[in-house]
Formats: sequence, C-alpha cells, structure tokens
Amino acid sequence: MSGSRLLTSEDVALCDLPNVHPISYTRYLEAGGYQGLLRAAERSAEAVRDTVKQSGLLGRGGAGFPTWKKWEHVAVRHSTEKYVVCNAAEDEPGTFKDRYLLRHNPHQILEGALIAAHAVTAQTVYLYINGRYTEEIIWMQQAITAFLGNAFPRKFLSDFLTHLDIRVVKSPGTYVAGEETAALEVIEGRVAAPRQKPPYYPAASGLYQCPTLVNNAETLAHIPSILREGPEYFRNIGNGQGTMLFTLTGQVCRPGIYERPLGTPISELILTCGQGIKNQKNLKAFFPGGPSNAILLAEHLNVLLDFQALRKAGASLGTGAIIVMSEETCMVQAALEYSRFFAKESCGQCPPCVLGLLHLADTIEKIENGEGEAADLKRVSQITEMIKGRGLCYLLTGAAVAVESILAHFRDEFEAHIDAGCPFNLSASPLACPALQSH
Repeated sequence: MSGSRLLTSEDVALCDLPNVHPISYTRYLEAGGYQGLLRAAERSAEAVRDTVKQSGLLGRGGAGFPTWKKWEHVAVRHSTEKYVVCNAAEDEPGTFKDRYLLRHNPHQILEGALIAAHAVTAQTVYLYINGRYTEEIIWMQQAITAFLGNAFPRKFLSDFLTHLDIRVVKSPGTYVAGEETAALEVIEGRVAAPRQKPPYYPAASGLYQCPTLVNNAETLAHIPSILREGPEYFRNIGNGQGTMLFTLTGQVCRPGIYERPLGTPISELILTCGQGIKNQKNLKAFFPGGPSNAILLAEHLNVLLDFQALRKAGASLGTGAIIVMSEETCMVQAALEYSRFFAKESCGQCPPCVLGLLHLADTIEKIENGEGEAADLKRVSQITEMIKGRGLCYLLTGAAVAVESILAHFRDEFEAHIDAGCPFNLSASPLACPALQSH
C-alpha cells in the first residue's frame, strides 16, 4: 500500500458499505499479501515482537495499549497451549471499521492474526466476528480456505501451519460481547459476560485458563505491512503512529469510513471528509471515539486525532467512531438515547449496571418528557458518580462518562426542559444518535 494508506484503497461513504466486496486471494498476493507472514516465519518469535515494538503500533480497539507489550505478556508465559483471538465483534453505535476491513480485505486480518500466533507461539487462532455480519463471516471462511488450500505460501510455512488451527466464531452481536473476557466466554460456549479482572487477564488466564492474546481486527490488519515494509515505514506516517480507520456518522453531509494518519485534525474529518454539517447548520458537539466517551464541542475542532491529544482534551480516541451533533440536536434526547442503549446492552451480571443505568435512563426520560424537577439534575449527577468504575467491564463507566459530559456542557438545556419542556422540534429534527436506529 502506498502513500498514507495502510489498510484501505479509498474512502467509503457509509451508504456504499454494503457494495464493498473483498479482493481475491490472487490480487492480495499481487499486492504483497502474505509476504509479511513469510518474513515473520523466517525470524524468531522474539524478533517479530521486536519489529512490532519498533513500529510503535498502539491497539486500535479503544485503549491504545502498546501492541508489542500485550504480545510480550502472552509470549513469556510457559504453557503447552496458547491462543490468539481476533476481536471483530464491534457493536458500538457508530462503529463500522472492522466491518469494512472484513468486507474489503479479510486476508489482511487473517495474515495479521497468523503473524501474531507465531510471535506468541500460539497453536490456535480464533476469528471472533459479529454474528450479524453474515456476508463477512462467509468471506472470511473463504479467505481461510483459499489460504490453506494454495501451494503458496504453504510450502514455505508447512511446519508452522501443520500445528496451527484456525477457527471462526460468531459473536452474539451485543455490545458487551466485544469485551475481551466476554469474548472468551462466548468462544468457550457460554453467555457473553465479562470476567473479574484480576485474576482473569487473558494474557495470564484466558481461553481454557491458558495464555491468550486478544487483539482488535484493525490492530491485526496493520501487522502485515509492518513486517513487510519495516517498522520505519509505519512510523513515518502521520505523527509516528500510523493510520487509523475513522467511522464518521451523525449530522454530517457525507457519513463514511475514512483512513487517516493519527495526528489528523478533527476538523479534517468533519468538515472535509464529511463535507460539513447537514442542512448548513452549525456544529454543536461530537463524540470523538464512540458514545462510551466524553463529548467535545465545536471549539475542539482543531484537536488532533491521537490518543494523547484527546486525553488532554478530556476525551478519548476509543474506536475512532466520530458521532456528530448539529445545533438542532436536543442534548437531553441524546443523553436519553445513549443511556437507554447502555441499559439495554447490560449483560445483567453487575447490579450497579442493571439498576444504575435503568434509574439513569428513567430520570433523564422524566426530564425529556417535561416532568422533571430541579432535584432530578442532582440525581443524574449522583447516579453517574456512583456507578463509575463499579462494573466488571467498561460499559457502566462509559455510559456514566457520556451522560456526565453532556450534562456538564449542556446543563442549560436540561434546565430549559424542566422549566418549559423540550424546546426542540424533535419530529422535524434528526435524532442525535442516528446510528442507534440500525442497531
């Protein structure tokens, strides 16, 4: 891949995503496919991990944790069995990057997962894919069949492949099923529910109590070019952290999936890629990394899309899902939509999550319906403060942070609802959270 693109060949409007079809095995080989795997196979597992370390690749699943360090935690464990899990279970509103990668080039993800297996000496690779992605699952299975059934590169990797098992597992298509330990529960045949951490960090005790590497699909998709082109090539793009796929949704003229170097200003995504705000309205607010996150305002348009810059701005890069809200958006309605979403997606395992999110949604709904009182604002603040950090996964905290930030920035709208009802014409105005409609 040339220029500043590592994962894709072009930008894709969201409406065109269903028309994206994967490149063939032959075309992938012609573009340098599986060369990264061949180069990895020529090196020791430690040398492969060192190459990834030199690249500076950070995980693209939300936390931005150094990829090499996660690999190292698994590699140093002494065990007769180790596993690699490629997590493509994305089910967060406004996030479609993994789906695009699966549709555009499943071989790229497969190759990255195979390199990771070599780097941590794993014997089994699980490709864990959102169960609602029916075409993508078929195409991934076809990619595996094409790879395993072809003379190249099998003759160069015969020893490695003889002892490697590759399996596809469907996620149940729920938000919590994407949490890494909940994914392990599903693969083992149980209900998607996060495990207590500690002690169940996957690197130490993952699948079947064995060391397990869990990486996001986009993270693994970056690995082939790093091995093929070298870590310097990756570091020379953008701010030295390579590219990332951003899903742009909400009140923009051109929702889509855009690959851009990390360090790109947010304004380029919203104003240039997205062609500005719908109906020539003004920007009001946006989530820079998905709704389990703090919102930012129009004054933050020049903040750079990278992990550190967004932390400094009080938000997070997350999964790269930029959800845009215009001046027509009712922020109380937005808070209600997201609190309802997270309440619905709770696995029910943690009482603070089940009860806290229902109470939060009910209180905001009361305000939205014009039945709120001043005491309800205090109640919303108390609930968000009490539930943060109380669950086994980030769902509860993410919901609290999102609502807390909306209330902090738009308290006047909440007060207006209490005084005189909703001032927005919701029947004429687009929903603040259109991504939820298709969820």
